[in-house]
Amino acid sequence: MEWYNVGKIVNTHGIVGEVRVISQTDFPEERYAVGTELAIFAPGEKKPTLVKVASSRKHKNFILLKFEGYPFIQDVEKFKGTVLKIHEKYLGELGDEDFYYHEIVGCNVFDDEGNELGEITDILQTGANDVWTIKGVNGKMHYIPVIMEVVKEVDVEEKRITIELMDGLLS
Repeated sequence: MEWYNVGKIVNTHGIVGEVRVISQTDFPEERYAVGTELAIFAPGEKKPTLVKVASSRKHKNFILLKFEGYPFIQDVEKFKGTVLKIHEKYLGELGDEDFYYHEIVGCNVFDDEGNELGEITDILQTGANDVWTIKGVNGKMHYIPVIMEVVKEVDVEEKRITIELMDGLLS
């Protein structure tokens, strides 16, 4: 049974049991829809708390969620600092050129001449395009923009990505 991150609960909001979530998904309308089942993973705990979304709304840079059966602030204060995840059965099919974060993180990156550059450790969302954080084979961190001019081939089955090195990309 696999669980995948969709957000982090950073605080409560108001007194009626809402929580502030920093979203970590490209599908917030789907992941936080009323009736969606989510799992809350607290640090150091192996078993999640399963919750169902009762309401969802956007507020500034956050998603505000209210869960069924948690009507007051006292009920949700314990969720501060926890991670929201969905079960693998809720992952939908993506297009041929789209990938889930968990498929990309951990991939090895090579230049178009076959030289290994490092491993993807994180994905940053910039608004314009994603940026892959790569821990280089020399231990140095590199940041690669996910744009067609750079990313040439993605093989998630082999955990291998080929990029074209543009001038100054690894400087």
